[in-house]
Amino acid sequence: MTDKLNELTAAGVAVWLDDLSRVRLSSGGLDQLRREKHVAGVTTNPTIFAKALSDADEYNWQLHDLATRGVEVEESVRMLTTYDVRWACDVMRPSYDASAGVDGRVSIEVDPRLAHESDRTVAEAKALWWLVDRPNLFIKIPATEAGLPAITATLAEGISVNVTLIFGLDRYSAVMEAFLAGLEQAKANGHDLSKIGSVASFFVSRVDSEVDKRLEKVGSDQAKALKGKAAIANAQLAYERYTEVFSSDRWKALADAGAHPQRPLWASTSTKNPDYRDVIYVEELIAPGTVNTMPESVIHAYADHGETRGDTITGAYDAARKVFADLESVGVDMADVIATLEREGVEKFEASWQELLDGVRKSLEAAAKGTGAPNKAAKGNAKAAEKAGGA
Repeated sequence: MTDKLNELTAAGVAVWLDDLSRVRLSSGGLDQLRREKHVAGVTTNPTIFAKALSDADEYNWQLHDLATRGVEVEESVRMLTTYDVRWACDVMRPSYDASAGVDGRVSIEVDPRLAHESDRTVAEAKALWWLVDRPNLFIKIPATEAGLPAITATLAEGISVNVTLIFGLDRYSAVMEAFLAGLEQAKANGHDLSKIGSVASFFVSRVDSEVDKRLEKVGSDQAKALKGKAAIANAQLAYERYTEVFSSDRWKALADAGAHPQRPLWASTSTKNPDYRDVIYVEELIAPGTVNTMPESVIHAYADHGETRGDTITGAYDAARKVFADLESVGVDMADVIATLEREGVEKFEASWQELLDGVRKSLEAAAKGTGAPNKAAKGNAKAAEKAGGA
């Protein structure tokens, strides 16, 4: 039987899981995905943690201890989430070692409420790095205007970074600039560049969701024919920029010093429209040196019926530019699409974070009162967070 995920990996795509929970860890499920489904990394976000903490009794002992010690809610969230991420880093360590530090990474996000505060983002990134204390950790920092200098400053400290919430091409170029500047500063600071990793998480399906909504409003046959094309074209043109930056003399100087490139990571790759093929954002975004982070359902779908047709990005650039020109011709303002998605992306994760805080607060209160399984109190909050958030 053909191992489709192995074919995908052989084509240069690192398969990462967009999910984490203590149940997945304690059951051995994550390690099984690593061993049997070629999963080589893990991404998390506030929505994922809100759901995880509400769905399992495995957190009860820690919630009880935190409540007994009188630990505040925000610090309790750090303790709960970093415990899971540290454990996941240990599970993924074989992938990290086998890939010389490229894969086997596990991501944890800074408080998204800090998305517009550079200094506080850097301070939080350093705190999470100290708490988890594993070399295969990624600190997720959003690609907001304030996030860019924070990305550079965090990398300059020798801390590995997953840049998240990238939607547009110009912002992606700015992210790569922040990465290069961060590595140059890290080198000047005496850090070993071979130990520093980074990915740039370029969101995919949300672009189609927003653009398709606008195309429906236009309503013409020409507009409707463009549905489902914007996200893939956007990502393909992002990869074109990636190849340009990481073939430059500036990059080669860093590579000669041991640096690894900042790989593009395709995020939000589950299809939101049931009319689209469930693995379209995997099949159409295959190219060397990329990462695709997927919910487990998409991993299993690809293992079942995914088609690896070689590189589906390189060579598609002119067609992608035509999609953008056609979108403009029917009245879709892509600059406004990108601005809307970034604003909503930050807002959704802020909402999820607040739901996480509220859920943990209720669980701590229940634990302090000794009213049984404390985390059950958070279920309603987590369901709301799951609706608000996303990959």
